[in-house]
Amino acid sequence: MSQLAPFFVTDRWPAKDPSILQLYSYPTPNGVKASIMLEETGLPYEAHLVTLADADVKSSEFLSLNPNNKIPAIIDPDGPDGVPLALFESGAILLYLAEKTGKFLGQSAAEKHRITQWLMFQMGGIGPMFGQLGFFYKFAGSAIEDPRPRERYINEAKRLLNVVNTQLEGQDWIAGEYSIADIALAPWLNALDFYGAKDVVDWNGYSNVVAYVDRFFQRPAVQRGKAIPARN
Repeated sequence: MSQLAPFFVTDRWPAKDPSILQLYSYPTPNGVKASIMLEETGLPYEAHLVTLADADVKSSEFLSLNPNNKIPAIIDPDGPDGVPLALFESGAILLYLAEKTGKFLGQSAAEKHRITQWLMFQMGGIGPMFGQLGFFYKFAGSAIEDPRPRERYINEAKRLLNVVNTQLEGQDWIAGEYSIADIALAPWLNALDFYGAKDVVDWNGYSNVVAYVDRFFQRPAVQRGKAIPARN
């Protein structure tokens, strides 16, 4: 029997090769964290497109994998001690894959913790705040006449960009060496372009950030991973 047989999600998104890692995702800033990491590490995997439509992310099959109905999620048939492991939350997936492969998490305990703090900075700061900026600047919230929500998230985005810009002074990567913190952070910084919000946050005023995002997206693995899974 396949190691993936106990996972209900495979009824809707069947694995072609159940012996390799299965990725369930969509190419959003959170989704591409997992695909870029997989491309960077060279782990064999299979990508399944899970759209953001309720029919996918709120389906019983996907909810059996992630009860929070968010992409990405993975199943690793070769988990710890050889036991299959299912995981959701993009940050948790990055940490798992880094530990599994011994890549992009530093060479010492101190480096690991420095990298992890910047991963948490993205998870707790950049992601939620930029997401709210997108909602109030581009999406449904933009119709709200009260300017205070937009102003709040514009100003918070500027503050966070300044934190990143300052940290990048004199170094190429957020924690000193290329790591999972960069894989988490750079796609979310780039989301300001999708939100049409670069001008309103004075994007070009953060020269270190601009160069950092350009540098990140020049990596071959990033170029591949940013479009995985392919949209139908």
